[in-house]
Amino acid sequence: MNQKSYAYGATKSSIRELAAYAAGRKAAIGAENVFDFSLGNPSIPAPDEVRVAIERALTLPSTQLHGYTPAAGLPDVRATIAASLCRRFGDGAAAADGLYLTCGAAACLSICLNALLNPCDEVIVIAPYFPEYRVWIETAGGVCVEVPADEATFEPDVDAIEAAITDRTRAIIVNSPNNPTGAVYSAEVLERLAAVLDAHDVVLIADEPYRELVYGAEVPWIPAIYARTLVCYSYSKSLSLPGERIGWVLVPPAFPDFARMVPAVAGAGRKLGFVCAPALFQRVIAECVDVPANVDAYAENNAALTAILDACGYEYVVPRGAFYLWIRALEPDAQAFSERAKDLELMLVASDSFGVPGWVRAGTCVSRDTIDRSAPAWAALAASYR
Repeated sequence: MNQKSYAYGATKSSIRELAAYAAGRKAAIGAENVFDFSLGNPSIPAPDEVRVAIERALTLPSTQLHGYTPAAGLPDVRATIAASLCRRFGDGAAAADGLYLTCGAAACLSICLNALLNPCDEVIVIAPYFPEYRVWIETAGGVCVEVPADEATFEPDVDAIEAAITDRTRAIIVNSPNNPTGAVYSAEVLERLAAVLDAHDVVLIADEPYRELVYGAEVPWIPAIYARTLVCYSYSKSLSLPGERIGWVLVPPAFPDFARMVPAVAGAGRKLGFVCAPALFQRVIAECVDVPANVDAYAENNAALTAILDACGYEYVVPRGAFYLWIRALEPDAQAFSERAKDLELMLVASDSFGVPGWVRAGTCVSRDTIDRSAPAWAALAASYR
């Protein structure tokens, strides 16, 4: 067997491992007694427009509904998405022939990395970062280079990034709104970053599944700031469709060497086996491409959980986007803090796997009832450190 694959399977994702533990506890003592903040799995129902689009698609002939589509996706679906992006971000923001529909966000990132990297090329990630970035970078033959975010804002530390760039640096992954901190990167910081990257011909991979989930913040359209950008998007969060695995990679029209980058993306999808994203949900997203996300529900969850944390004296980062709270652990060892929380049936992801010590992540995409019922556990956890 391939030893690297075995190692990835044997160690598992710390997030998924905690979620599996939570599932076992729910089966043992009842879901109402477990406060599971582990996964970024939306509890908000998919919009009604999704159900209507599914029902309409089901009237198509079976061979059309369930048949293969072109590898990059149905032409009319890609055209619809491109038109939506141009309406939102300006004429020329996207073109149908620069879109490659994918099996969710994981496929987006894997495709981009495999399209770009040669063996031992380096990819910068901004810590804290989504742990699977390292897996996908290494699987593509690259080297993951961690650069800590600015401690005050959790935005990119541009000077530190510049210092980390070498002649092997091929790309940087930028995730805004950010998982796990909820930070939204400002246009000013992104412009400074763009100037540094441009001087070294580094590609920026914009991982944007949380773009629509913001609380009064503006998320800059990065290709308008830096042309050498590949955009990765998923409908998992905005339309509450994580299990349907539908998203896209965009090579913007202004991308240098667009004519060669597009087939590189398609070729990466081919070699990885990510050809022909789910046909039913290609049609669904075409009908729902401009349906707004239910941001108010997540904002209410944030307010409810931060009120509990404030009452117990926890320190946390006020999120400007996404649906997580980044909470400072009450001891330096985040894993030990997470284990103590588990004893109270409180499932919090330790920050170690995100590339930094001393914090935990709590997903606020859970039901409001879970948040309200968790208050005594949060209080007991804080009291255990006094």
